[in-house]
Amino acid sequence: MPLTRGRIGGYDAERMAFGFTMMHGDQEVECQISDAAMDELAGTRGTASIARQAQFVALRDAVERIASDIFDSGPFVKGATIRIFTKHISKE
Repeated sequence: MPLTRGRIGGYDAERMAFGFTMMHGDQEVECQISDAAMDELAGTRGTASIARQAQFVALRDAVERIASDIFDSGPFVKGATIRIFTKHISKE
């Protein structure tokens, strides 16, 4: 069952990742995408942290599709965070 859109969290400077949630039925699933993965997806490098939310919004459909695929690909531990890294971005 694919995840559905949740809410936008925000940028975590300590983890260098952007947080958001997805929904599995009525259960909220925490998700993050690393700066490097988001830049890889956008085909850019070194996006400023203040521009991460706009970048996420522009890439949101693709990011959420990747998060849903990761969720569907393996056993999910309740309360775990789905983390998207560059290894999850296809290099087509």
